[in-house]
Amino acid sequence: MATTVHEPPQIDPHRLPDPRHSGNGGGRNLAPADGDLRVTLDYSPPPSSTGIWVVLFAITMMFAAFTSALIVRKGSSLDWQTFTLPSILYFNTLVLLASSITLEVSRRRVAAFMGGLKSQVESPARWLYITLFLGLLFVAGQYVAWSQLSAEGLYLATNPSSSFFYVLTATHALHVLGGLGGLIYVIRKLSKSALRRSALVATARYWHFMDVLWLYLLFLLWMKL
Repeated sequence: MATTVHEPPQIDPHRLPDPRHSGNGGGRNLAPADGDLRVTLDYSPPPSSTGIWVVLFAITMMFAAFTSALIVRKGSSLDWQTFTLPSILYFNTLVLLASSITLEVSRRRVAAFMGGLKSQVESPARWLYITLFLGLLFVAGQYVAWSQLSAEGLYLATNPSSSFFYVLTATHALHVLGGLGGLIYVIRKLSKSALRRSALVATARYWHFMDVLWLYLLFLLWMKL
């Protein structure tokens, strides 16, 4: 009786991941499209993909603590004074929402560039610059809101309600400035043709989170102040 010898399956070297593109910090950081298990097991998310979720979780916990403090302080305060929110805050909200749209447009155009469709789409840098401008306009609008309140005699230490307004809006604005720093980094890397898709995705994810966070804060301030 003949003995059948089973040879181990041959691995096509062309299907193995490029070490420059696989795992931590790779060029494209994309899992294989064919779903091949041998290749998929070698894939690991880039550090930016994991790190951004840690950052967003920390920010969420911080603003959750602010929210709890506001609710408790208002419930136990005898000197809580309500005031009308500056109307420019609603304009600022539209600006920030528009910036998310332009950033999403630029993200998709960058994906097309990296996919080899450079000749079919215009440069995504234009939309990144528009997003950067809108982000700066939002921060400037927040400064106008603070100036309007101070002109009415409402300062950081005037009463608990004004204190929470300044703390919440200023803390959010500082995080928006951090997002602007990320946009500048993306623009610089794109100009040098050294942009990693994972960096753009992380920046976009952070920016969209700032949008959602601001909508929540605006609703909270409108309800409690």
